Amino acid sequence: MPYVNIKITREGASAEQKRQLIEGATQLLVEVLGKNPATTVVVIDEVDTDNWGIAGIPVTERRHREAQGEG
Repeated sequence: MPYVNIKITREGASAEQKRQLIEGATQLLVEVLGKNPATTVVVIDEVDTDNWGIAGIPVTERRHREAQGEG
């Protein structure tokens, strides 16, 4: 039973976009590994940008800096 965990920042991904992610990840496992879609589990975790960091900086702060032109 394949298990796929997709982590994205919580920034308003629509239900349709999440559906597409679930469908696409499932289909990828079918095509590449020949897995049964009926037993493939896909979980999407949405993480607040305060709890997601890149290069030592929370994404919230990083995006604020970029918006201020501090890049």
